[in-house]
Amino acid sequence: MEEIILDILDTLRETDRTDEQLFSDVIGNPRRKSELSAQPPAKRKVLAYYQRVRGSDPERWASWNIDPVTEKRLLQVLQVKRRRTASGVATITVITKPWKCSGACLYCPNDVRMPKSYLSDEPACQRAERNYFDPYLQVASRLRALTQMGHITDKVELIVLGGTWSDYPAHYQTWFISELFRALSDGDTVERNAQERRQFYQNVGLSNQREELMKRAGDQQQAVDSGTLTYNQAIERLYTDDEAWRQIAAFQTATTEELLRQHVINETAAHRVVGLVIETRPDAITADCLALLRQVGCTKIQMGIQSLDPALLRLNHRAVTTWKIREAFELLRAFGFKTHVHFMLNLLGATPAADIADYARLVTDPAYLPDEVKLYPCSLVKGTELRAHYADGSWRPYSAKELLDVLTSDTLVTPPFTRISRMIRDISAHDIVAGNRKANLRQLVEQQIKQAGGTINEIRYREIAADEVDLESLTYEAIPYATTTTNEYFLQWVTPENRIAGFLRLSLPLQDYLCQHQAEFPVAPGEAMIREVHVYGKVAALDESGGNAQHLGLGRRLVEAATDIARGQGYSTLNVISSVGTREYYRGLGFSDHGLYQQRNI
Repeated sequence: MEEIILDILDTLRETDRTDEQLFSDVIGNPRRKSELSAQPPAKRKVLAYYQRVRGSDPERWASWNIDPVTEKRLLQVLQVKRRRTASGVATITVITKPWKCSGACLYCPNDVRMPKSYLSDEPACQRAERNYFDPYLQVASRLRALTQMGHITDKVELIVLGGTWSDYPAHYQTWFISELFRALSDGDTVERNAQERRQFYQNVGLSNQREELMKRAGDQQQAVDSGTLTYNQAIERLYTDDEAWRQIAAFQTATTEELLRQHVINETAAHRVVGLVIETRPDAITADCLALLRQVGCTKIQMGIQSLDPALLRLNHRAVTTWKIREAFELLRAFGFKTHVHFMLNLLGATPAADIADYARLVTDPAYLPDEVKLYPCSLVKGTELRAHYADGSWRPYSAKELLDVLTSDTLVTPPFTRISRMIRDISAHDIVAGNRKANLRQLVEQQIKQAGGTINEIRYREIAADEVDLESLTYEAIPYATTTTNEYFLQWVTPENRIAGFLRLSLPLQDYLCQHQAEFPVAPGEAMIREVHVYGKVAALDESGGNAQHLGLGRRLVEAATDIARGQGYSTLNVISSVGTREYYRGLGFSDHGLYQQRNI
């Protein structure tokens, strides 16, 4: 391993090449091939060796004579899955424990080892199960994995998935979020604490071994799949009535005071929370609910909309109305949250043409206009009620061409202020009875659009990712659009090729709307809201400067541009829905802590 490291260092010092091909070139040169076994070492193993030497072998480390610039370039070469942090933030997804669900959607999986709608073979779910669904352990293991892959984890976006958040007890919600922050703030003690936590679960008799868990849930799963038991009844038997899980539930509680203490610690921690995303349903969104979500530090809401067609919603047993979906959007904007919705194609009763029209309404009707979308086709999974409709022919999966054409149309109509975050779910192919199994749908869609000469405006396609930024080439643009209760501005820095280096979402609430709800909302008339600031580029350490977009002052300049717009529109105060880990940043821009937000007079 040392010879490989030294060869890479020599190559780096001789050339500016730092792309992913360099690693392959080094281990593939004739001299190296003769020294390696038939299976050359993976980047992960070389990186692990490098980190071990750096941390525990100071003499060897010193002999390598690696300066900070060379080290940064070396880590770029050794980094695994570079896209993980290319958006400027390290993302960690955690899953809540299995719990009863207040919904009964036709297409929804019923895996009793998981929260409703999730499957045990999905990557995040596998990690959760191995870690007893404990938030501290999930974060600790993910931090370790990202570090081993060469990613910087100073700035973290936490994504909390698993059924409907508000269905869980309030004390569990508080504990779960407290433990997320604790894991990110514990620093060098996190591994020791994680080991003690694992021992606790083992002591109460809980297993995290896949085979044992499958055996334990086998009878209940078979009963659910056959229709003799409901998902909620199985959850009661497996978790609520189980002695080990009862002991665990007694442990899984925390006070609001403890949560707020963890917030303060995280403000200056080594791993800071710069975004907290929580999943719920639109019919669970109320003003009181959103106030509690802000209190725990949430900045973005994921909600399953699936469709805006009332007939489709009823047909698929989706117990939500379009009026409630509209109200949810209005409330979320009033509170400053980013909106991330799930939208499904090929539901029971849908057609390709109707799906195209339905999605177009989502991204053009002022009542909706989400900031982000998970856009994916419905798949038939065993154990769902949809199987009966597949058997009698009342539902069929779209053909590959039909699906590609729908996704292509949807992508083309997506505005420049919306990001399509996904086009598939992480469902294993063996879990899909019928439906799409292609993991590269996005690439196929983009290829089809390029061949037809179309233009893609959605955010993810235009992100600069880990590319370097030429500040002089950037252009500032302000894209205004109106919703039913706000005037919005999407401010962006773009390259000559229309790629995004950074953006800001400014929301100017209509004064009449705020006046009508003044008793319910934590914002007052005359207050504008920054809902998001995001600067792209490869993640850099919090105390590090460099040539990537995150250290060119682009965010600060976007905030000042938003201030000018708000002031010009007659607003006297500017709020920002800051995350816990960004409070220090906004204090440096003149914002002060003010209730659920940070605020400055303009």
